[in-house]
Amino acid sequence: MEVDISSQVSIFNEFFTTIYKPKIDELLRVYPTQKSLFVSYPDLEKFDPDMADALIRSPDLIIKAAEEAISQLNLSVPAGKTFEPHVRFSDYPCEEALIEHVCSKNINELVAFKCVVTKRAEVMHRVKVAMYKCTLCDAEIKLFVCKNFTPPKRCESCKKFALHQVDDESTFTDIQRAEVQELLERIRGGAPAAHIELLLEDDQVNKIAPGDNIEVIGILRLKPPLKMRQKQDMIYSRYVEINTVKSLKRDFEEIEITKEDERRLRELSRDPAINDIITKSIAPSIYGHNEVKKALALQLFGGTRGKTMKGGAPIRDDIHVLLIGDPGIAKSRFLQSVSEIAPKSIYVSGKSVSGAGLTVTAEKDELGEGGWTLKAGALVLASGGTVQVDEFDKMDEEDRAAMHEAMETQTISVAKAGIVAKFRTKTAILAAANPKYGRFDQTKNLADQFEVPPTLLSRFDLIFPIVDVLDEEKDAKLAEHILSTHMGKDTGPDDVLFDKDLLRKYIAYARRKVFPKLMPPASAKIKEFYVELRRKSKDAGSVAITPRYLEGLVRLAEANAKIRLCETVDEEDAEMAISLFNYVMQQIMTDKVTGKLDVDVVIGKPKSERDKLQRTDTILDIIREHLRKSDTAEVEQVVSDAKSYDIDETTARRVIADMLRRGVIYEKEYGHIRIVGE
Repeated sequence: MEVDISSQVSIFNEFFTTIYKPKIDELLRVYPTQKSLFVSYPDLEKFDPDMADALIRSPDLIIKAAEEAISQLNLSVPAGKTFEPHVRFSDYPCEEALIEHVCSKNINELVAFKCVVTKRAEVMHRVKVAMYKCTLCDAEIKLFVCKNFTPPKRCESCKKFALHQVDDESTFTDIQRAEVQELLERIRGGAPAAHIELLLEDDQVNKIAPGDNIEVIGILRLKPPLKMRQKQDMIYSRYVEINTVKSLKRDFEEIEITKEDERRLRELSRDPAINDIITKSIAPSIYGHNEVKKALALQLFGGTRGKTMKGGAPIRDDIHVLLIGDPGIAKSRFLQSVSEIAPKSIYVSGKSVSGAGLTVTAEKDELGEGGWTLKAGALVLASGGTVQVDEFDKMDEEDRAAMHEAMETQTISVAKAGIVAKFRTKTAILAAANPKYGRFDQTKNLADQFEVPPTLLSRFDLIFPIVDVLDEEKDAKLAEHILSTHMGKDTGPDDVLFDKDLLRKYIAYARRKVFPKLMPPASAKIKEFYVELRRKSKDAGSVAITPRYLEGLVRLAEANAKIRLCETVDEEDAEMAISLFNYVMQQIMTDKVTGKLDVDVVIGKPKSERDKLQRTDTILDIIREHLRKSDTAEVEQVVSDAKSYDIDETTARRVIADMLRRGVIYEKEYGHIRIVGE
């Protein structure tokens, strides 16, 4: 039954000729490069509130009336094309709307919500105007394909069942399916994220990519039920036919901040103790560990965004932190508290996460009629926020390998199932790991105690060993802190702390509005520290700091300036970054054998290890030399030859004993040795 829409058409005629004339003229100039006229919902509501209400209840009817009104204006386009733009509605209020609130009463109504794209299928083509031809009498029939369209079987001229579709003369339009889920920062509690399918048409295809935060305005439609084994339950699945899709580039800063909030936050930032207050507000239930809390605060604020190198390559502004240490010292509690504060964050555990779950997975696609599609993983979905990875050492080797690129260049390049793509992962990573043998061994170097490859360790700006030290006074205070928490007492009445909501707003405001620039005094301070360390390490023959850590120092100084909502990075910020970095260096970058600072403790083998290997190789070469002349090499002669290579007798005997123990060489008879397998 055809519904009369003439009254709606006349209202839209007036609306377009009076209010939207400039926008229509603008679209005329660029048509058909741009095919859509965007009408702001508040403008329509102001012009005719009843029409705005009708748009929500019967969007099909109102959109049809709006498009009819434009065609009645008889506007001409060069090259003889007809001016038939899509009418799309924008700025529909959807602040509180969630995907899980979309229900059966919304069927065929206008719905709007914010979401994150999880996967997108290939573009396909749907018939818009179908051309049919009769094989007997050559009669032609053109039909407009709309919803619930049934293809004709019988020719109207000769009344025979001889019609077939002529694809070459039919008109097609592009369509694309995608899947979205609830925004991470809007899911609170243990609720799973709701999913829904989208259908994009014509000029809206390829506008979105997995990992994008988008705002969707569309019409809720039903899919016909699937016939399963000749039995048809009347159960329908749903999708949203897109009217307008808008990208939200405001990652971390999704939080609404009013003018009143802004005034209050600026006031708080003037407090000279703001740094301490924010540091103590992170994981207040954990006693002590102020350096770790400071590092987590800096990570939440991050460095200055949008900086690029010469040539246009972006410079990373996210700070990565690794916590490693003895079990039972609240590492996971640190991770969870950051997860609760950061507006956009994902918490994963090493044993239960795969490389595909972290980065991108290729899967068989039900959206794209059985092709392959890429689905975004945790690092892509949390882009613009943080990811907490617990049990980092328990992850499989290939899964950790997936993180190398994401941590340094902040992109993920994928070549799976014949699809080659690049995703953005602007994510700060906070990881926690346990030592290989349960507890830290203070006499051994850090890299030997962890199942984490050195290449990955070096990408963390800060690595904190959290060691369980037996100290009676500290233990008494810690016990008191934990027990008073269980008794429900307020543990720190003197401390002024931010609650989570205020802290979240403060961080979001700093990330949105404050972009500190590095000033000459701070730059000189960092340069002096870097050059001095390199000079010392040159004398010691080890490398104390690499250029990668120099960039890390700049990021830490910028984050500290952001905490004060300051537009400049001053000397005090540089000093704070240096002191925090120094603390980490003393803890983990000290060679346990020589007692000197050596960055290779983290990145590879420290100088003491390398020297030991060098001596081993030298003595093996001496043994080989002897074996060329006789059947065995005499230990005494090998020891005396080693002296000419600056290896004293004690060291040489220790190296030989070590090689015997490891099975590199064996004793054929007392005092005579040979190399195994040679």
